[in-house]
Amino acid sequence: MEIDELTVDARRLWPGETPWDGPLAFVDLESVIETPDVIALPPCPVIGLGDSQHPLASRLDAVIEPPVGADLVARQVLAMPRSAAVLVQLLRILPSLSLDDGLTVESMAYAVLQGSEEHIGWIAGRKHEEHHERTPGEVTLAREAGRLIVTLDHPDSGNAIDRHMRDQLYEAFALAALDPDIAQVSLRATGRTFSLGAELGEFGTTTDPATTHGIRCLTLPARMVALCAEKMDVHVQGGCVGSGLELAAYASRFTASRDAWFHLPELSMGILPGAGGCVSLTRRIGRQRAALLILSGKRLRVSQALSWGLVDEIVDEAT
Repeated sequence: MEIDELTVDARRLWPGETPWDGPLAFVDLESVIETPDVIALPPCPVIGLGDSQHPLASRLDAVIEPPVGADLVARQVLAMPRSAAVLVQLLRILPSLSLDDGLTVESMAYAVLQGSEEHIGWIAGRKHEEHHERTPGEVTLAREAGRLIVTLDHPDSGNAIDRHMRDQLYEAFALAALDPDIAQVSLRATGRTFSLGAELGEFGTTTDPATTHGIRCLTLPARMVALCAEKMDVHVQGGCVGSGLELAAYASRFTASRDAWFHLPELSMGILPGAGGCVSLTRRIGRQRAALLILSGKRLRVSQALSWGLVDEIVDEAT
């Protein structure tokens, strides 16, 4: 399907005009002369093409900008249209919610997609892949006066976050949040890669969406990480993917090595970032760039991450 076929007359966003019922809409901002006070976005991604300073631009789900191209967004969304629709509806409401409420709503949206045909189909496709047994991941803690250093310590797996690491991260950041003597909490990782995200071998082991939502309400590390955000710093090297990036984005100080790169691949799995990332990325880089990053599945180089405000500084190594 060509981009032109997905381009909607902007007037279809005005109440009373013919609604758009496709899986994705592009709006040519250069063709919009007047912007009404009220618009009604359809329940699918609505992406602007053209001037990001146009009065209508901020009211759309995103505006295409380098390094993300319209073709890449279209290809990803058309492959997983229901997941993309749930994602943008979530991102539209997150700015109006508190951080804690945002995490609850994100978890419910994630649970909806866990029971969807798109995600179930992705899991079924992985059953033919070879899965290797791995030792549980580890999180190590070190205390230096008023500083707590939390380290992802399973380099053989690329610091993929499994249940064991998840529970250890929750406990570590709960300690940091509750201990008044901890003035600084630092998140680090061993090896060449900060984190390759969630352990994919564990996807699909709990199939009931309500049960998985309940588990996240009790064990999601992001709830504790968010309580420490103002005193948290993080440094990443190599790949920073999925749930690793979702947690890192909460930090008030976010640095990266020159070899760092960033990736949110969840849409291709028929889900959305469910480790707190829709909340953290929306607050760090805004809902529109968060939407671009997730909808496209584009890998960001560290220089682009810096220009977007995803990271604060490029440094050779953490202190």
